[in-house]
Amino acid sequence: MRQLSCMPSHRRALPAAAALTTASALLLTACGGSDGPTSSADKARAAVPTAQRAAGVLRIGTDPNYPPMEFHGTDGKPDGIDPELANALGKVLGLRIEIVDTPFDKLIPDLNAGRFDVAMSAISDTPERRNALGKDGLPTGAPGVDFVDYFIAGTSIVVQKGNPKGIQTLNDICGHTVAVQRATTQDEIVGRQVAACARQGKSLQVHRFDDDAQALAEVAAGNAVADFNDLPVAAYAARTTDNGNRFEVTGARSQSSPYGIAVNKSDTELRDALVKGLDQLMHSGEYDLILAKWNVSAGAAQAAAVNGGL
Repeated sequence: MRQLSCMPSHRRALPAAAALTTASALLLTACGGSDGPTSSADKARAAVPTAQRAAGVLRIGTDPNYPPMEFHGTDGKPDGIDPELANALGKVLGLRIEIVDTPFDKLIPDLNAGRFDVAMSAISDTPERRNALGKDGLPTGAPGVDFVDYFIAGTSIVVQKGNPKGIQTLNDICGHTVAVQRATTQDEIVGRQVAACARQGKSLQVHRFDDDAQALAEVAAGNAVADFNDLPVAAYAARTTDNGNRFEVTGARSQSSPYGIAVNKSDTELRDALVKGLDQLMHSGEYDLILAKWNVSAGAAQAAAVNGGL
């Protein structure tokens, strides 16, 4: 039987208060924790499932067409808030991050088919996605997913600069054409508004596209009065497109909901490891630095949560 020692392992020095707490814990457990993880970072790394630890990599499905959340940088590599958070999370967990380009509407099906370990692509945590519900609210028969929530977002309306049609609310789009990215939360919101507009006797036309850049192009060309997307994306488009002279964000942000990392429901170990890793990023301050760099600090979460979306 291997002998246990009460001597501390060679680790970075702890602050005095933390050292006292750690020492007390060791005494109370008769040195039983000396071989196990002691810091939150160590615990996060120790929680990584065997499959990912053996491979040394976490494969993440992403649709890199949603700046500033995710996009291809000038070097062709993934850039943006999600890739930066993913790489920081990988360092905490001791895993290399591999991004798998995937159309947004294929992210959850491909995740559940095992094409990658998780999906992280500004995916709103909704009951419909968790429970694989159809537009009628009934189960589709497909598997749902669990979410590890890490950012609070909401829906905004993007219009041409100067807002020529005076769009402020959902009711204002009745009688017009709008553009959205297919299979997004905004697609669901606008889809519900079609019936509301019909009750007013005003038809609402919806143009759906594979990525948000196409939806924004429709607005720029005057083929749609508005594009609906998440606040960080809406604000980024308004600030950066044509030096801020092409679009503006109008109306109030609505339906705040968290972005979550989607995980197969059977991968509970991986899900819980992600929670520990994200909490470590938040406690260390690195999470806040990344959000501040991209001017989205208003969406900061206080802690990682499992299936917290409404």
